[in-house]
Amino acid sequence: MNIDHLVTMANQIGGFFASFPDREEAQVGIATHIERYWAPRMRVRLYEHMDREEGAGLAPIVLDAMTRHRRRQELPVAENTSVPKDEDTGGDAG
Repeated sequence: MNIDHLVTMANQIGGFFASFPDREEAQVGIATHIERYWAPRMRVRLYEHMDREEGAGLAPIVLDAMTRHRRRQELPVAENTSVPKDEDTGGDAG
């Protein structure tokens, strides 16, 4: 997934929550939204960008939110199970 697109999407989410008067509530909102609605691989890609590029392009509120709430969101990326490892099995059709 293109990191520029992920950064743009994260900043759009941050722009919405930035209007909240309580900064902590805004940060929780950003982190919760990304945790609930982004696929794990998207979150992992964003974290890689934060680690490698110091989150270049992310709005400060987004970077702060993702840094502060990172531990609860880190999930291993599941192996792609949509394609059988043994393609010769033919499924369960008999």
